[in-house]
Amino acid sequence: MKPQLEKILRPAQGSFSAFHFQDKKFDAPWHFHPEFELTCILKSTGMRYVGDSVMEFEKGDLVLLGSNLPHCWKNTEHQKEEAESIVVQWHTDVLGEGWLAKTEFIAIRKLLKNASRGIRFFTATTDEVLPELQRMLDLPPFEKIIAFLQLLQRLANEKEYELLSGDNFSVTLNQGSTAKIDLIQNYVSANYHRQLTLTEVAKLVGMSEETFCRFFKRTFNKSFFTFLNEYKVKLACKELIETQKQVSEIAFLCGYESLPFFYRQFKKFIGCSPLVYQKKYQRVFS
Repeated sequence: MKPQLEKILRPAQGSFSAFHFQDKKFDAPWHFHPEFELTCILKSTGMRYVGDSVMEFEKGDLVLLGSNLPHCWKNTEHQKEEAESIVVQWHTDVLGEGWLAKTEFIAIRKLLKNASRGIRFFTATTDEVLPELQRMLDLPPFEKIIAFLQLLQRLANEKEYELLSGDNFSVTLNQGSTAKIDLIQNYVSANYHRQLTLTEVAKLVGMSEETFCRFFKRTFNKSFFTFLNEYKVKLACKELIETQKQVSEIAFLCGYESLPFFYRQFKKFIGCSPLVYQKKYQRVFS
């Protein structure tokens, strides 16, 4: 599938689209569309890209995306569980022109403004709204739009959430640039475990090293190697939480040949050492 502006067709009978997605994996490229989008992950894990944000995702991931904000969810190569999510998409004029300017929608207007950077809601919020999301899928049209507005108001009243993309993130999107970005992301996902060079990645997208560095910095507001180390550290976090492997083994599996360098990168992106992180977040293994 060639990466491009995603054209979302409005439902013939309805103001917005709400559907259940299920497939072997999330394989959509880094894409964008004018519609707002709320996505709740029901199954699978991997990496989530929103603007210049690169983070892990898992079951319960609930993210609200603003209009034309580039995004995608990518499963890692070892993902075995089927991908499943609930997705709600709507255009800014879902209730007609100018509806967000009305007094009744002040809170929702603020929520959607913040969504221009992408919003990740915390697990407690997901647990509360997921039953409503699931119920909304099967409602008749009138009840569905009422449930949709109530859902937006519920999220607008949430005090704790995380803004994903940096406030300075901006990107001019076209089919050529999104194709290059998707190629880079897929290449990193398949090759993060070894030492990648600027020369090979630049060659991959048909650019000189200097041109590639400018392109990547302009697109993600960070250098390629910052992006790469952030990606590898987030994968290491997942290994620290979900396995009982030694830190040195995890570092090697994520492509780090130098353990001190791995520790420095981990502290840079996570704010603590791998062992402190593991003790704080490790789950109970069966």
